[in-house]
Amino acid sequence: MSTEFRNFLALSYDELEELNLQAKADRINRVSIDEIREKRLKYLADEKRIKAVTVLFSDLEGRLHLLDYDKKFLIGAYENLTFDGSSIRGFTAQKESDLRLGIDWSAFYWVPADVFGTGKVVVFGTVIDKDGTPYSGDLRGVLKRYSDTLFKEKGYTLNAANEIEGFLFAGRDAEQRFHETGKFEFINTGGYYHVLPLDPLRQFIDTAAEVQRAMGFQNEKDHPEVAPSQFEINYGYGEVVAAADQIQLYKLLCRQIANNMGYTASFLPKPVVGVNGSGMHTNVSISKDKVNLFWDEKGQEQLSGAGWDFIDRILSSALDICLILNPSVNAYRRLDPHFEAPNQIKASATDRGSMVRVPIGNSRSMRVEVRSVAPDANPYLALYSIFNTGIDGPKSSIDNLRQAQRYLPDHIQAAISDFKSSEWIAKILGSDVQGRYVDLKQAAADRCPKELGTFVKAAEVQFHHAVYNQSLWNLF
Repeated sequence: MSTEFRNFLALSYDELEELNLQAKADRINRVSIDEIREKRLKYLADEKRIKAVTVLFSDLEGRLHLLDYDKKFLIGAYENLTFDGSSIRGFTAQKESDLRLGIDWSAFYWVPADVFGTGKVVVFGTVIDKDGTPYSGDLRGVLKRYSDTLFKEKGYTLNAANEIEGFLFAGRDAEQRFHETGKFEFINTGGYYHVLPLDPLRQFIDTAAEVQRAMGFQNEKDHPEVAPSQFEINYGYGEVVAAADQIQLYKLLCRQIANNMGYTASFLPKPVVGVNGSGMHTNVSISKDKVNLFWDEKGQEQLSGAGWDFIDRILSSALDICLILNPSVNAYRRLDPHFEAPNQIKASATDRGSMVRVPIGNSRSMRVEVRSVAPDANPYLALYSIFNTGIDGPKSSIDNLRQAQRYLPDHIQAAISDFKSSEWIAKILGSDVQGRYVDLKQAAADRCPKELGTFVKAAEVQFHHAVYNQSLWNLF
């Protein structure tokens, strides 16, 4: 079809970066949502080259869903955007399916046309129940309310940065076809930091990094990881909701760029046995009046007492939150001590087998690193559980808690059992969400062997929450 008469928005990467950094500054400075909403609505009305607004939301497992609304329709109806919640796994039952989408105007992004299509902008939505109250299964909304409440009541700003590893495999839809092929094919075997400048993996990393810069991620470094065809593209700290949004955008843009190149970007925790798996090391800190509350120059490892209390609470509830941080059958392959896996329920400044690490830092960068988070975790649920547990969770009386010889489960069935019986999880999530999450995880676990064995089974990929669709599930 001819494009001769079309005039859709397609901005340069420099223009995109400038716009996205301006929007990011509004979030950091907590500009009133009314002011931001009016600014965005005026922009949409004035910018004739925009044809549609893509609204993003995530389900209970963390799968990202995209809905495109005609721009003119959205401007007039943004307060009454409805959708069928019964079609989303873990959301409402069919008999009570109507849900609404609210727009978080502060989470508005300009996107590269060569990756996301011309004439579009994206914005994150909040799911609202049919009675007008926040929907309990929308963990983004739960996290946002929690963060806003802590800022209002205590002046706390919750900060997070994630180191998200993934694999680049040959061919499109490599995960969806795994039950047929039984293998993933590497496109590079260079290893840690080592790859030729124009190698396919390097070209993929370079392209993804450019897209991140354009979207205001404020990159830090990027490189091939330890395993063949493995990558990591790091970016700076953000307020916790923005940080979780960036995880979703990171995985989305990586998958799209890989698809454009004829590859598959996979965030399965351990897609190939015999090489290092992928993690999502989660660095967190709390600040008040722009002062890092985790920094103490004279503290142990220069971490403050509040920081160590935060760690102790995480370690005390390690089994309770394990299913949140490692939500898939495949994730428990990654918790293998032979591959630097953080499966030990302890804290250390140097031992990378520890669930929690205290990296070297200063007054600005001091943080706690939760290393046991898998890249397929729901980022909103993971960050909510980490902060809520670290701030208000119970503290165990185990002697020498930070060095005790305790381990995370080595299969999902044990993690489901711990999660299901946890009073702490029921308190922070509510028994309804706790039960629905268990049902989703049990359904996948029941389709896979309890004993993982020595090679990746088709079922643990086929029924993975980031892969499954109706067609694949019907093959069971």
